[in-house]
Amino acid sequence: MTFGEAVNTCLKQKYATFQGRAARSEYWWFTLFSILAQIGAQIVFAVLASMGEAAALLGIVILAVVVLGLILPGISVLVRRLHDTDRSGWWFWIALVPLVGSIILLVFLVTKGTEGENTFGADPLA
Repeated sequence: MTFGEAVNTCLKQKYATFQGRAARSEYWWFTLFSILAQIGAQIVFAVLASMGEAAALLGIVILAVVVLGLILPGISVLVRRLHDTDRSGWWFWIALVPLVGSIILLVFLVTKGTEGENTFGADPLA
């Protein structure tokens, strides 16, 4: 899956879809897009904040829209990625365990998905 396909899938086709599976490429391309969009929004905020209070308020609104708009598709693609490794989406909460939780979740996210059909659906690469 390419960068554009991943962004299109996560934002248009499966914005809040928690069923099914997501390949590693879909997850990581969308994560890159999310990071770049948030950095861009922060730059816009910084520029607008230097122009005065009214402009800074507009910058805060833009930043909030970007961040809030990407939370739901980000969580849904993460859950679908966990499904690809044949794990429940509830494993998302392991990130709350200090230090080791995030490392375990990262390992799950970089692990190759199960080949063929699993509990959560058909192979996204097939």
